[in-house]
Amino acid sequence: MMDELNLHTEMAREAARPALEVSSVRPVFARLGPVKKLSYGPSNTGNFLVHGENVSVMKSMNAWLSGRVKCAYLDPPYRTGERFTHYDDDATHEEWLRDVTARVRHVWELLAEDGSVWISIDDREVHYLKVALDRVVGRENFITTIIWQQRTTRENRKVFSNNHEYLLVYAKNPRRFSRTRNGLALTDDIRGRYVNHDNDPRGLWQSVSANVQAGHAVASQFYTITAPNGRKHVPPNGRCWVYNQCRMELEIAQGNVWFGKDGNGVPRLKKFLSSGGRGVTPETLWFADDVGTNDHAKKHIHAMFPGDPPFDTPKPEALILRVLHIGSDPGDLVFDPYLGSGTTSAVAMKIGRRFVGIESGEHAASIAAARMKMVIDGECGGISKDVDWQGGGGFDFLRYR
Repeated sequence: MMDELNLHTEMAREAARPALEVSSVRPVFARLGPVKKLSYGPSNTGNFLVHGENVSVMKSMNAWLSGRVKCAYLDPPYRTGERFTHYDDDATHEEWLRDVTARVRHVWELLAEDGSVWISIDDREVHYLKVALDRVVGRENFITTIIWQQRTTRENRKVFSNNHEYLLVYAKNPRRFSRTRNGLALTDDIRGRYVNHDNDPRGLWQSVSANVQAGHAVASQFYTITAPNGRKHVPPNGRCWVYNQCRMELEIAQGNVWFGKDGNGVPRLKKFLSSGGRGVTPETLWFADDVGTNDHAKKHIHAMFPGDPPFDTPKPEALILRVLHIGSDPGDLVFDPYLGSGTTSAVAMKIGRRFVGIESGEHAASIAAARMKMVIDGECGGISKDVDWQGGGGFDFLRYR
């Protein structure tokens, strides 16, 4: 995790870039009033913590937020049937699904063209929510489902010890998102997968399959490839070549296809380490060692608010760091309509993003705002050391009236 987090050191230092002046946007916030005693730091940062019901607040801020949000993260109540300290989490399935999809619909209107929305959920509702969101925002805009290892201890009292949760990822424009999303840092483990068997002057590379499933193939993807030593290759049953014949011949001529050391092997494409561009492609299985667990988050919050942890299932800063890193760049606007303990706003501040966070409970002031004051004053927990967080910045606290 250290290699990945160190990628953000320079990003954090960019947080001082000029931000939108508060005075230029405050008039459009109908029914939202500033609370000076709960605001902190400079008031021209474009960062807002808002106390109010999230749909009402989103409607109030729509004129300013619309088309500006680069990355939205939602951590709605999971409908566990329990009553937590700050949330009634025992809504019926129909009520829960209706409420969450309605909020995603409002968030969708706020996304930039290359923006994305990430939704944390457990296995009680993930499948229902996926189907509902496909209808609300379009199945074609679905990007992936991420599996997060949210605990490392075994629960022996259950039939199965459930140790994971999910993140559903959708993008306003998947093609644009694929061009602008950030990859992860190159770790020693990933670097070890690259070789240079043929002493290619372009450097280290790894081979990947040159054939793909033929479900959507066209006729031009079925042909015979002749290896340098004369052996002929056709794609396996049910598969086709990834390129048409003209493109494949060009790739072979440019030395981008590997036929094994003897020149007769099944053709594979060479993927060069130097072509990493915006980083290593993120995978969909996120391990606790890389992005933390609920217990890590509880300990972090307990250090800031001694006594019983104020939230039962907070998300670790390292998890939100990875989400915001993939989905945004320094200076971009991050949005969280279920702010809770303020993890999203804290991480956004530490890595140089602007943020708007909404929370309906009184802990918007007692916990989220209090936490952000600590962050601005240089709070050293969570990801702070890894991103070289030294403090700074500010936010305006608004209340819906």
